[in-house]
Amino acid sequence: MMSRFLNVLRSWLVMVSIIAMGNTLQSFRDHSFLSEKLYTGKPSLVNGLQARTFGIWTLLSSVIRCSCAIDIRNKTLYHITLLTFLLALGHFLSEVFVYGTAAPTIGVLAPLMVASFSILGMLIGLQYLDMDAVSQNKKKN
Repeated sequence: MMSRFLNVLRSWLVMVSIIAMGNTLQSFRDHSFLSEKLYTGKPSLVNGLQARTFGIWTLLSSVIRCSCAIDIRNKTLYHITLLTFLLALGHFLSEVFVYGTAAPTIGVLAPLMVASFSILGMLIGLQYLDMDAVSQNKKKN
């Protein structure tokens, strides 16, 4: 039986995926979304191509995260999903502190917090997955 924590984590992953799909649509619809909300440090660097690339990256992350929510016991998919959050955290931190293309506004702090909370939740979730695997093995024997 899946733990309550993993069910909450699954719901979180679905919610984050839906929000990411909205960001994807916004990136394709109007690239000024990125220069006004995320890359406010150097908004002149944001163009349509960069926005569509960001949109595809966000869509791919969304699909991976939603797939993990559906099959949360798949360890490979779980680790790949965790990696999507680590990459997002690294991306936004580097844009703020290395490249200066983003400023620490709510538009950047929100994805930083989502990535951080998700990483923490998924690391905790690994413990529950391991406990589930042990209990499944005991039931088989």
